[in-house]
Amino acid sequence: MNRTAQTVIDQRLAQARAEKRLALIPFVTAGFPTASAFWDIVEDLDAHGADIIEIGVPFSDPVADGPVVEAAGVRALEQGANLHALLKELEKRKNRLRAGIILMGYANPFLQYACKATPKTRFTPGLGIRSALDRLAADCAAAGAHGFIIPDLPLNEAGVWRAAFEAHGMPLIPLVGQNTTKARMQEYARHSKGYVYVVSVLGTTGVRDGMPPELVETLKRARAGFSLPLALGFGLKHPDQLAEFAGREYAPDAVIFGSALLKHIEAGNRASDFLRPWKNA
Repeated sequence: MNRTAQTVIDQRLAQARAEKRLALIPFVTAGFPTASAFWDIVEDLDAHGADIIEIGVPFSDPVADGPVVEAAGVRALEQGANLHALLKELEKRKNRLRAGIILMGYANPFLQYACKATPKTRFTPGLGIRSALDRLAADCAAAGAHGFIIPDLPLNEAGVWRAAFEAHGMPLIPLVGQNTTKARMQEYARHSKGYVYVVSVLGTTGVRDGMPPELVETLKRARAGFSLPLALGFGLKHPDQLAEFAGREYAPDAVIFGSALLKHIEAGNRASDFLRPWKNA
């Protein structure tokens, strides 16, 4: 079993912890704003402080995405973005990128890729989905991916996916939020590796001015339920939003920002400039 890829995620988070700072996890949509500009953005983020980069795989029905991420995905799809092209370009850069790479997307495009990439001769009764997911995992690992986030994949249906990914050293990152009970978090914890994506709000992605009061209890439950680092996402745009959590035992270990970063990029700004205020947060 190849565990090198998973170790990349662990090492990046451990380094941030050793440096007593938040790990920085930007989210960018593959192919946005253009196919060529996208990779310049990834390399810019990698060179200027990103510990992990979540790359969004565009999909036509993004149920968890707010308007900014959805618009970025639509634009990327119109320009021909897809998982096959993403992996081809990622592989060219796998030995140059320092950051851990997480592929974030919906089950449909991952499954479509898996089935198309798997020879029909391997589709035997009861084994077809496992063969297909193993091909997906093998191709993603070979290209330089280090893990997955699949928001619409329920825990009770994720076992075969997780097994395929972990066989190639890539964790399936769980998402938890305000409506995730203590018991459910404990169930996730029994299966999870890498880090925990803590969703700050009930709703879709998008920029917000403040953090909801319920977030404190969500973070407390997550800290009690998991031994993994907690990465807070949905709605983050500036470190001041986290001031109330400073020094608390439930404070997040990492921050994820997507919509605000995409708006920053859309306005013609350098992606690395968005990271600057967060570096010493």
